[in-house]
Amino acid sequence: MPSFCGGLFDYDNAKQRQEELNALTADPKLWDNQEQAMKLTGEKNVLDEKIAFFEDLMADLQNSEEMVEMAEADNDEAMLADLYQHLENLKSEAKRHELEALLSGEMDAKDAYLEVHAGSGGTEAQDWAEMLLRMYSRWAEKHHYKLTYVEETEGEVAGLKSATVKISGHNAYGWLKGESGVHRLVRISPFDSNARRHTSFASISVYPVVDDSIHIEINPADLKMDTYRSSGAGGQHINKTESAVRITHIPSGVVVSCQTERSQFANRDQAMNMLKAKLYEIELRKKEAAAEQKWEDQGDNGWGYQIRSYVLQPYKMIKDLRTGAETSDDRGVLDGDIDMFLSAYLSQKAS
Repeated sequence: MPSFCGGLFDYDNAKQRQEELNALTADPKLWDNQEQAMKLTGEKNVLDEKIAFFEDLMADLQNSEEMVEMAEADNDEAMLADLYQHLENLKSEAKRHELEALLSGEMDAKDAYLEVHAGSGGTEAQDWAEMLLRMYSRWAEKHHYKLTYVEETEGEVAGLKSATVKISGHNAYGWLKGESGVHRLVRISPFDSNARRHTSFASISVYPVVDDSIHIEINPADLKMDTYRSSGAGGQHINKTESAVRITHIPSGVVVSCQTERSQFANRDQAMNMLKAKLYEIELRKKEAAAEQKWEDQGDNGWGYQIRSYVLQPYKMIKDLRTGAETSDDRGVLDGDIDMFLSAYLSQKAS
């Protein structure tokens, strides 16, 4: 039986709470209080999903055990191999849900904004920024999260100078919050005619999407607002209008941009939501740092706060510098298979 049965996930108590929520959400008067109704229905949906997963997993385990007994009796090695692989897959899924139970932070369940910024190095760094964005896009796709482009500034020759996407789905922020930092790439540059090895940097910033329940006070006098047209070709995912908005929060130096909407007013509203989210995330990190008695500034997108190294030449090794998690499967990682790094970070934070 999975370790989360009586530990991180208490099935008996979950079923009892499910019955309570079913009764509460069936009350027609519930929607007289919209905020309370949304809170309860949200809790119910998450709990229903966890219970369904647990029950499906246990049924699958029981069926697999019976199939293993049959295969062993028939000496069917091929079927046994398939069944053992299936059990390994179930183990991985159970582990993921066990880790998901650790996502109990104030904002972990929220959607997430993810920003990528190319470091110094021109085209090489901008190509690396685009590779990282593709990696996270593929990860979101594999886990059935919705990805929406908010801002995209293309590089002069190739790649991206910067981009912001919104990743929507339960626990999107909780899973991705550990990805903020500098990512370093070592490879033979496809842009170097002499085929020399280059080191490139790009930074990732992840912050939660906040809703109206989070109140953040922003003084309008602290804001500098610019409007502009999308750079270059406008970005392949961005509306090519002159309504893009950039907001700078002068006291903190935080800058946010939005180009997705066709009206300047809509872009401004989206940018303000992003600014609130980013300022809130900064405060969350300061609180965490104070609790841990440390606070590190990400700094320049170079040899500063690196969290992961992606070495493609002269050997293949992708290693997280915080947890020690590593793999030589560079193709898999760059194609979105980053769960081992996300899980290692969550496990380390929980220990």
